[in-house]
Amino acid sequence: MHKLALSTLAFLVGAAASLGDRAAWADYPERPVRIVVGFGPGSAADVAARIVAEELSQTMRQRFFIENKPGAGSNTAAVGVAKGEADGYTLFLGSAANAISASVKGSSVDLKNDLKPIALLCSLPNILVVHSSVKATTVQDLIALARAEPGKFNYGSAGAGTSLHLSMELFKNMAGIDIVHVPYTGSPQAMQDLIAGRLHMMFSPASTALPQIEAGYLRPLAWSSATRGRSLPDLPTVAQSGLPGFDTSIWFGLLAPVGTPDGIRDRLAEAIGQALNSEGVIKALRAQEMEPLQGGPAAFAAHIADETAKWAEVAAKAGLATHGNR
Repeated sequence: MHKLALSTLAFLVGAAASLGDRAAWADYPERPVRIVVGFGPGSAADVAARIVAEELSQTMRQRFFIENKPGAGSNTAAVGVAKGEADGYTLFLGSAANAISASVKGSSVDLKNDLKPIALLCSLPNILVVHSSVKATTVQDLIALARAEPGKFNYGSAGAGTSLHLSMELFKNMAGIDIVHVPYTGSPQAMQDLIAGRLHMMFSPASTALPQIEAGYLRPLAWSSATRGRSLPDLPTVAQSGLPGFDTSIWFGLLAPVGTPDGIRDRLAEAIGQALNSEGVIKALRAQEMEPLQGGPAAFAAHIADETAKWAEVAAKAGLATHGNR
């Protein structure tokens, strides 16, 4: 009976603490909240963050604003946030790039240990696009050209260790071709050089590539995802084009520094979930070929673990795994 009483008391104390924690943060946020994005303005990450931030600004009655800090495949921004105040007023937009970085290069921060997940936001497929000077209309055409002249062709990415970089390295490995990597600080910068003809090809986020495809500046060859996108339903996937099993997409989610109170993370996760169910946000994301995702702290943590393992395997197959995960 004594043990039962102690057990009941412990439960009541825990429940009271949980309720007290939620009540303590009922007024959050009480000032503007900064979302740090590790890629430049106009990038897919920037677009996704701004769509969600605008909705949060309305529903949470405080301004959520974006601060762009490109560099090192968004690792620079991740480090800055991880070392910052854990008060809920500085958040980080994480992506597949951060799940990749620990396996590809000497990252000093990773999503599993240095930041706390809040919620998933959305996913986005890439499109393999080429400059008009490249005489290829299919994936197999491109592979044949690259095999005939190893090292002649180059490709751009949003930075070393990003999903765009690893997508092409996986493509190179599966196709058995040699093309040169040219890293940038974001996909819009790489896109500018691709349009100008200084690059031959790249995997580009659909949100960045589609306007250039519609304008006739670039030629699309394939979707990087397992299924075709809505915007170009007749365009095949890379897997359908002779490289079965190829599937790389981008995802985004919000994280906070370790030590951020669970009450704040739960409040944000609830507001983000509501935002991603709103008709306006869904419409805005899908206009960019982005698909809303649902998942609070626990689901996002599981997603990060799965993605880290997946990209470590991709990096290893592509010959880029310089060290193991921390």
